[in-house]
Amino acid sequence: MLIELDEDVAIQHVTEHLTTSHSVTHTPDEIEAAVATARVSLETVPVRSYVPVLVERRARRILSERTG
Repeated sequence: MLIELDEDVAIQHVTEHLTTSHSVTHTPDEIEAAVATARVSLETVPVRSYVPVLVERRARRILSERTG
């Protein structure tokens, strides 16, 4: 479905943005794992419009918790 493709593209952009902004403190694999964890936690959200924004926020939180 088109919405899923748009969401996938947006999540890819989130991953790229976080990789750029957190490259000093986290590996690309750690960032991808944080994004994946955040996305899974939002799997059942019926309205998908804000999922990429919410994924980015949750992934940032996960990464900051891992930093210490």
